[in-house]
Amino acid sequence: MIAAFIVISILVATAVLIHFEALNQLTILIPKLAIKHRFRVLAGVFGALLAHVIEIWLFALGYYFMVHQAGFGSLEGHFNKSLMDCVYFSFVNYTSLGFGDIFPRGDIRFLAGIEALTGLVLITWTASFMFIEMQKLWKDK
Repeated sequence: MIAAFIVISILVATAVLIHFEALNQLTILIPKLAIKHRFRVLAGVFGALLAHVIEIWLFALGYYFMVHQAGFGSLEGHFNKSLMDCVYFSFVNYTSLGFGDIFPRGDIRFLAGIEALTGLVLITWTASFMFIEMQKLWKDK
């Protein structure tokens, strides 16, 4: 359980740092773009989506590592231990969609739970960020 806690803590901290840095860089980049304000909003949306995809892949690599190591538990159901199945499971978890065709057993359940919480926090952070950026851009119009 301690090893799982360490892996999970590293994954969550890395995801939050990636998101922080992505939003920070978008804050710097968006006003400098020599395009219409409405396209700047699109740049922000695509930049934020890219950050989310990177974070989802990070968690997927965590699942992949954990299912191939003894003592962390397993992912079961329609799962063949491939990286792409881990990515799919991560997308479903991060977005809190939860199809249920792949499910965790053992300590890996804690990663699944904390990924859903982290995804919720980071998605709402992005929504707040985009709202603020859109307000700035529409005021500049």
